[in-house]
Amino acid sequence: MELRHLRYFVAVAEQENVSRAALKLHVSQPALSRQIRDLEEELGFLLLERSAKSVRLTGAGRVFLAESRAVLQRAEEAVKAARAIAAGGGELHVGYAMSPTVRILPQALRAFQSELPGTRVKLHDLTTEEMLLGLRNGKLQIAFMVHARLAGMRGLHWEELARLPIRLAVAPGHPLARRKVLKLAEIAQHPLIAFNHTEYPDYHELLDAWFSTVKVKPRIAEEHDSVSSLIAAVEAGDGVALVTESMACVAGPRLSLKRITPAPKPLVLGAVWPDGGLSPAAAQFLACARKAALEK
Repeated sequence: MELRHLRYFVAVAEQENVSRAALKLHVSQPALSRQIRDLEEELGFLLLERSAKSVRLTGAGRVFLAESRAVLQRAEEAVKAARAIAAGGGELHVGYAMSPTVRILPQALRAFQSELPGTRVKLHDLTTEEMLLGLRNGKLQIAFMVHARLAGMRGLHWEELARLPIRLAVAPGHPLARRKVLKLAEIAQHPLIAFNHTEYPDYHELLDAWFSTVKVKPRIAEEHDSVSSLIAAVEAGDGVALVTESMACVAGPRLSLKRITPAPKPLVLGAVWPDGGLSPAAAQFLACARKAALEK
């Protein structure tokens, strides 16, 4: 069965006449009739009831007509999407959280640019709330973030990509830097450097959840609105910070990352996009991100 068989069948069904359908399709009437008979023989049942002047759909034909239209519509959309990508051009707006995505995003971007060099990717370093808003108002096509509250995901689709272990970041000269593993209760005794509560409320909810397991409250000494300023504060010895393991890619030797016991639940990194679906470019970028997340 080929797409042309479906096109021919839809035309005959809509015209309810083989001659009129043949004129519309610019084929001969005998050739069109033969194509419809071939389709029926392949399916094993009749699609049309024929009379001298017209044709009428059978019950099976009515069902097959609806499905045929859907297949043809999907094929047309696929051609348009592929043609748009092949032609290049356009922009893809991607939201991301810097620290959690630092390992997979550069790899995904390189792979995407290799496959679709004509599409410009614009990366937007945003808070979770800003990304959710950008997805809803159409300013972002896809975003990569740690899992937000379920209430914030209404109207959006979430897909998990990776789980990020939590580590304690300390300055290389800090007394705790000599330890391999640290207890949460010990960590609570040191001033904590955190992200800004207003812009990163989920981070503070996580802090409360992590320390509640050992029934202590963290002592937050400073709050910062960016990864770079948080790294600088920890490096300067102002305090310690709970971060994802991926922070090592950003901080390098400026910070020392230590394992924690009991181990806090890892952060879940994922991709988010509107429930309406992904554009072809966004779908390709997601495929590249999935592959990057699988690589160690």
